[in-house]
Amino acid sequence: MEMIQHNYVTIRGLNLHVAEIGTGPAVVLLHGFPGIWYSWRHQMIALANAGFRAISPDFRGYGLSQVPAEPEKTTFQDLADDLLDLIDSFQLPKVFLVGKNFGARVVFRFALFHQDRVSGLVTMGLPFMPTGPDASLDSFPKGFYMMRWREPGRAEADFGRFDIKTVLKNIFILFTESELQVAREDQEIMDLVDPSTPLPPWFSEEDLEYHAKLYEKSGFRTALQLPYRGWLEYDGVQDPRVNVPSLLIMGEKDYAMKFGSLGEYITSGMVRIYVPDLEINFVPEGNHFVQEQFPDKVNHLLVAFLRKLIK
Repeated sequence: MEMIQHNYVTIRGLNLHVAEIGTGPAVVLLHGFPGIWYSWRHQMIALANAGFRAISPDFRGYGLSQVPAEPEKTTFQDLADDLLDLIDSFQLPKVFLVGKNFGARVVFRFALFHQDRVSGLVTMGLPFMPTGPDASLDSFPKGFYMMRWREPGRAEADFGRFDIKTVLKNIFILFTESELQVAREDQEIMDLVDPSTPLPPWFSEEDLEYHAKLYEKSGFRTALQLPYRGWLEYDGVQDPRVNVPSLLIMGEKDYAMKFGSLGEYITSGMVRIYVPDLEINFVPEGNHFVQEQFPDKVNHLLVAFLRKLIK
């Protein structure tokens, strides 16, 4: 960890934090929520040891990066544009992209518009899903966490009952489960976690402390906007195709597999309508944080895939 270098790059008027290690073909790793650059700590070291340059930024409004003046106006397009400027600032003609959770949404959006800049892509926890002007989340239960956190003010009130460390602990515990997180009418999402529940064994108290330190700096304003309140943003592409070599890594017990028909969409291969050159790997017993839960397994899949694409 001490070998990882930390720098700030001015991107579209904001100072964004970037962690980096290694030399060789560039791999840009994009976190999800409640992640930060640190979510990729295991992969960064493995990539560097395998001869790659691992670059892991904090999105605007996350981690050590500057919070925009109006976080509630942040869009997925902003994050894709930030990524383009970041790659340009490093003078990288092409990169490999890796995205987790909503970071995968940014990877796919970038690949749709800048395919010539992408050597290959890997996503975890989320496949490509087309967006559209008629997109809806109405199939989810009203008490599902995504639905609750989309309501302005609701998550703020829920989280505000606890310190940031407790909020993050609860979220990590909830997202480790294999079932959807649904609250009753008389509950809030934080109420779903028994205070005595321990952290998952792959996530230490020190890991939690580091996340809490950074979220105390950034707050949750940007995080609630993206991914949750901006989730239905349309990318404007009527016939989307991601025509670059791609790998999807899913934990077999990732709760996201129960997002409506998402599991069938992946297992049936229907996702290849949009991503034709796609490999799919399921990690046995893997949950939503599969890259932290089983880093050796994920690192092996990641490095093997990238090595095949080096020309």
